[in-house]
Amino acid sequence: MINVNELKFDANGLIPAVVVDAVTKKVLTVAYMNKESLEISMNEGMTCFWSRSRKCLWRKGETSGNRQHIVNITADCDRDALTVSVYKDGPACHLGTDSCFNDLVYENNELEGEFSLDALMKVIEGRKIEKKEGSYTTYLFEKGIDKILKKVGEECTEVIIAGKANDKAETIYEISDLVYHVMVLMIEMGISLDDINNELASRHVIDHKVKQEKMTK
Repeated sequence: MINVNELKFDANGLIPAVVVDAVTKKVLTVAYMNKESLEISMNEGMTCFWSRSRKCLWRKGETSGNRQHIVNITADCDRDALTVSVYKDGPACHLGTDSCFNDLVYENNELEGEFSLDALMKVIEGRKIEKKEGSYTTYLFEKGIDKILKKVGEECTEVIIAGKANDKAETIYEISDLVYHVMVLMIEMGISLDDINNELASRHVIDHKVKQEKMTK
């Protein structure tokens, strides 16, 4: 690891910090740190920045509760910029959105974007809003919660059957179907991927699951 003194702060004593979600890898915000705020961040394990407008330190989430737990901080090759990987407790943007980067400036329609669960969630949400004719997803939303729950139940059964048969390819296929239908349920109920990420992060899933299994034996 490099020493803080090896970083190159600008003439105002600041260095840009690109904050990235450790789970989704999405860029959440760009802020600035001075040496003091960086050292506070490292000591406390929570992001602390320097506000250029207010001319003071500010700990992210100090008033809103939307704190950012630091996983790691890395410097670029010139050591004049940082990326800060975090687990977040809530929205990163002061507008209440997941990320500060939401306004599309340019898109090359000839190139397909990389698949992600975030992108799939947006497509599913779009089918609920736009009611595209002939869309199976729209059909599910129109039929309502009972139909969606029925499909989730059916897909759970298919996963069990494929898993019991020890058929890896079929199990992958059925799990994919299940994930899709669960995501439809999530959109119907207003549940986000962040809600799930935060719940799992709060449990420390593996350790707690082991403890729960031991307690029930």
